[in-house]
This record gives sequence, structure tokens and C-alpha cells, in this order.
Amino acid sequence: MTTTQAIMTVQEVADRYYELAQRGQIGQIQDELYAPNAVSLEPENRSNLPRRVEGLAAMKQKEQQFYQLYEQMHGGECGKPVVSGDYFACAQSLDVTQNGQRKNKHQLAVFEVVEGKIVREEFFYKE
Repeated sequence: MTTTQAIMTVQEVADRYYELAQRGQIGQIQDELYAPNAVSLEPENRSNLPRRVEGLAAMKQKEQQFYQLYEQMHGGECGKPVVSGDYFACAQSLDVTQNGQRKNKHQLAVFEVVEGKIVREEFFYKE
């Protein structure tokens, strides 16, 4: 007897992403919701992170590089997702200390979902 797991809809992926983000469970988001060959894109104006990485291992490494940019993380927020077709987007912010200054950083994150998994993420922000 074989069991088949239902493929999540884009709305279900977006809702689960939001649920886990509210708890700060970024690792679980990646492990549970991302395709193994997912792609992550940063804005071109971002010089200290790679513009494009592919695959979960590379994405996790980039995530570690990102957090090393800050002396202290004070918190963050993820807005409720907005779904359109195969995509969802969330407004996100971080409260960080960088170069001795505490600041809020804001971005828009857009995710593409194919067959119930995030296959692409792209972040929009200015330094």
C-alpha cells in the first residue's frame, strides 16, 4: 500500500510560511517548504551577499552570512502573505544593530510556488 501526500496550494504554503515565521523558525521554513533546488535572489545593490544562490545548502549558507552582518538581532516581523497565482509576497522587517547603530530594515519578499514547494525567493530592499 502506498500513501500519497497531498500537494499544498500556494495559499497553504503561504499560510504555513507565515505561521512558522511568526515563531522565528526560519530553518523549519526552509526544510519544510522549499524545493531542494530553490533559488534565492538579492537586489543588485546588495554588495556583501551573493546576488543569486541555488539549492538549500547554499541558501542556508547565505542566511548565515546575512546574520553575521549584524552585531545584534533585536527582533523581526513578517506581514501576512498576499497570494496571486503561483506567487505570494510578505512585507518583512528586522530590528538590528549594525556598525553600532540600531536600525529597522524593511524588505518585500516574493516567493514562487510550484507543486507545493517554494522554488524561488526574491528580496526587494535598499541599503
